[in-house]
Amino acid sequence: MSAVDRMGGGNTPSGGGFRLDKGNARFMGVCSGIAKYLGWDVTLVRIAFALGTVFGFGSLLVIYLAIGLIAD
Repeated sequence: MSAVDRMGGGNTPSGGGFRLDKGNARFMGVCSGIAKYLGWDVTLVRIAFALGTVFGFGSLLVIYLAIGLIAD
């Protein structure tokens, strides 16, 4: 067991790691989970994902689905 494990965490902003936020979810809770983890407004994360999906030719949609299926 490392010293970081004994101290109860690392240097994650929320202290508990990334989790999907299904209470504030629109679809799967990925954007709301990212917003909660980073301490940002969920609307900004959703807008960033939408713009990234449009300008990235749908590549973020695949990443979004992967996060939604793997996390939690």
